[in-house]
Amino acid sequence: MESAALTGVMIGGAGHSGSTLLGMILSGLEGAVYIGEGAKVRYLGDTSKPLKKRACKICGDDCAFWNGFRWDMTRGLYEQVAAHCGAHIIVDSSKKPDWITARADELRTGGHEARLIVLMRDGRAVVNSRLRKYPDRDLAVQITEWMEQIGAARALAENFPGPVLHLAYEELATRPEDIARKLAAFIGARFDPAMLAFSARDHHPLGGNNGTQFLAARGQPGAAAIQPGERSAAYYRNHPDEIRLDLRWKDEFAPDHAALFEQMAGTVNQPMKWGI
Repeated sequence: MESAALTGVMIGGAGHSGSTLLGMILSGLEGAVYIGEGAKVRYLGDTSKPLKKRACKICGDDCAFWNGFRWDMTRGLYEQVAAHCGAHIIVDSSKKPDWITARADELRTGGHEARLIVLMRDGRAVVNSRLRKYPDRDLAVQITEWMEQIGAARALAENFPGPVLHLAYEELATRPEDIARKLAAFIGARFDPAMLAFSARDHHPLGGNNGTQFLAARGQPGAAAIQPGERSAAYYRNHPDEIRLDLRWKDEFAPDHAALFEQMAGTVNQPMKWGI
């Protein structure tokens, strides 16, 4: 593979904003592979780490894609992944600014292309999703962490050494074909309608959202290893095989939680506010 053909596509923003869905959609581009949260490649094969950190979330330790891969940290990660699997577009949803900056620097040093997608979502949905997963965590802390992540993502975008695309999860979920076409053009690839049929492809993500992975893995061997959380089980098990906007927060976000969010983060959230 010609070295100049390699493109690293990194997804920034806050967790629980749809990055797993976005990554799986982008895996439908010709020559693309979605590696999940690439930062977890450091834990591959490390049995001191829990399975969900050290292996493919869908296949576990027996993953044919990741077996035999170990990152030589003296060389660029995406170059090694490309050589390992034959892809020339590497999609990584790690989101941490320091990680993204380091991978972008590796790409530039190697003469490759770096692209950043900053994925945003209404903060009320994000905080509600975190509370659903971690109900015992302090609400004010959750709101503060979200605001910090949004601030860090914006700073990253301002200083990123390559093209940047700002994307709303809600736009992706309500206009998937239009947005997929826009994403393909941004990356410099040809749009393929198969991008939207993400559950028809095999995936081998490191880390990421169990619910979206459950939808994608329903037809894959070993899919039983991926199960949505207890509070989301019914939602995902009854989810149709299509991309659909998740607005559960409108029913679940308690009025006092919404009031505190508005007090603390209403101004920050205004550009991302969706619906009521």
